[in-house]
Amino acid sequence: MRRLLRGIYHYFTGRIQVRLTCYFLLILLPLVIISLFANNQSQKILEEETGERTRGALQAAVEYIDLTLQNVDELSTLLATDRNWIQLLEQADSKLTPQSIVDFSILMREITNVMSINHILSKISILHLPSEMMVTTDSGGKRIPGAERHPVIAKAIEANGARMLYIPEADGNEDLLNGTFETDQIYLLRTMDLYNHDRQPNILILAIKRDTLLKLTSSIQPSENAHIYLFSNDNKLVAGTGQSRFFPYWDSEREEMVMKSMAKHEENMFIIRAKSRYSNWSLQLMQPEIELNGKTRQLQNFTYLIIGLSVILALWISWLVFSGISSPLSNLAYGLRQLRFGNLDVRLSDQNRKDEFGYVTNAFNKMIADQKHLIENHYEQQLRLSQTELKFLQSQINPHFLYNTLDTIYWTAKNYDASEISEMVLNLSRFFRLSLNKGQDTFTVEETIGHLYYYIRVQQLRFLDQFAVEYRISEDSKRLYILKLLLQPLVENAILHGLEKKPCGGHLLIASHLEDNMLHLVVQDNGVGLSEEKLQYIRNELAAADSVSSKAPSGDPVNDLFGLRNVVSRIKLYYGNDAKLSIDSRAEEGTKVRISLPANDLLQHGIDTRSD
Repeated sequence: MRRLLRGIYHYFTGRIQVRLTCYFLLILLPLVIISLFANNQSQKILEEETGERTRGALQAAVEYIDLTLQNVDELSTLLATDRNWIQLLEQADSKLTPQSIVDFSILMREITNVMSINHILSKISILHLPSEMMVTTDSGGKRIPGAERHPVIAKAIEANGARMLYIPEADGNEDLLNGTFETDQIYLLRTMDLYNHDRQPNILILAIKRDTLLKLTSSIQPSENAHIYLFSNDNKLVAGTGQSRFFPYWDSEREEMVMKSMAKHEENMFIIRAKSRYSNWSLQLMQPEIELNGKTRQLQNFTYLIIGLSVILALWISWLVFSGISSPLSNLAYGLRQLRFGNLDVRLSDQNRKDEFGYVTNAFNKMIADQKHLIENHYEQQLRLSQTELKFLQSQINPHFLYNTLDTIYWTAKNYDASEISEMVLNLSRFFRLSLNKGQDTFTVEETIGHLYYYIRVQQLRFLDQFAVEYRISEDSKRLYILKLLLQPLVENAILHGLEKKPCGGHLLIASHLEDNMLHLVVQDNGVGLSEEKLQYIRNELAAADSVSSKAPSGDPVNDLFGLRNVVSRIKLYYGNDAKLSIDSRAEEGTKVRISLPANDLLQHGIDTRSD
């Protein structure tokens, strides 16, 4: 840290332009601070005013929901004490007799009449526990075996006439009593015949759709991006306009407005809540901060524009002062540093100035020219000779340095049990050693395949063995000599342009055989292949390269197909017009490249290596 501070100090004290710029920016600092403070205060005032208005609307909405729940509670009390309903339930036997069916039908008509005049309720159900018969407004009557043992029904019986609220979970793990309870509704349960201690445990169930309660708050939703959530007194989500189930974190129970960056939201959210006085239910509104601060955004942007223009003006003024006074001094200091490093070609600008800086600049340029003229003839020749000898020595050392470095990496990887790294480095080292060593341009087919194995193994490790390799080398072709690195560009194209885009099941075939006094070398893959248009383009380009291979190079740069062009040019120059390269490919099936060479030209040292 101290070194960093020391470096900043030296950078500040060593450059006049930096100091001038810092001084001008320091003058602007109070203006920037006041502007940002004013923006921040106006934003806070807007948030407080908007929050108070929104919280008032939320309070009115949650009290309206409160009143609705009270009405449903009072209605449940009236229905649970209705003497006609109680009498019909008491007359019904534990077994379904014709008279019981008539009584349940009458009860069905009664609860349907109640539903027709009450639009808040979505369903009314009465469970007759002795017969386990459920009478409901949406599906008539159905029998529910074991209903008394259901946890919700058991709690309603234990409540002994008190109201019980049930909110089913939507996780799919809850027993919903054979379809009686649905996750998109909330339920109010209480036993019938409230004032009779010897009553039967018959259960009245009133259902309200969650969306029905949420629709009561639709008028206070400020925008489509804002969401309203209704929570019960135990902080269980009842309904919400958002798709995700979101539970905001409150630092304290008395907190009513927060601005936080929540999970699943990329921006800060403004959250307001209001609680009811009767049921202790709460409404929570979430609105993106960017919508809340939209009115002040234009003022903030205008302030930022003024600050930006002021900074640009300060930089421009500092540049003018620097270019008029400090720039010539910096230019002269640069020339002296270059002279110290032995650069005698440096020349300073601003030679046309008529003031003192112009005189110093011209004197410096004349001094450099005179000094260069004095030492050029004697020392420069000696320097060039030394540099030539050094480059020659480096060209001899570099291959050995490469092998030694790769060998060091290999043994280091072995020591750390990094088998894949060590294998890759070992194969890469062998590949370069055979590519650069021996001082010869040709190798046998067998040596070429062995050399190629190291390159392919490096690529297999790189692509996590997502392709396999098959070698089909005939015995009569192993000892024929071919050009060095002739197959490597073809294998590289097969891997990078064919097999790399195939996630698994890749197969690379390398084959050689003699036929009709011609050596055929094949590189084939089952990769993505080439389209008909691309294949025709490549064939045309290779045909053009074939026609000019025996001529002098034009010097025009080649932008694509460099590897294939290189192979065609080399076999034509080395083996003549009988040498051929052909390519076949089909989209999504793979590509096959064949090199055909005259076998008579593949003899080395006067020995025919085609047969033992």
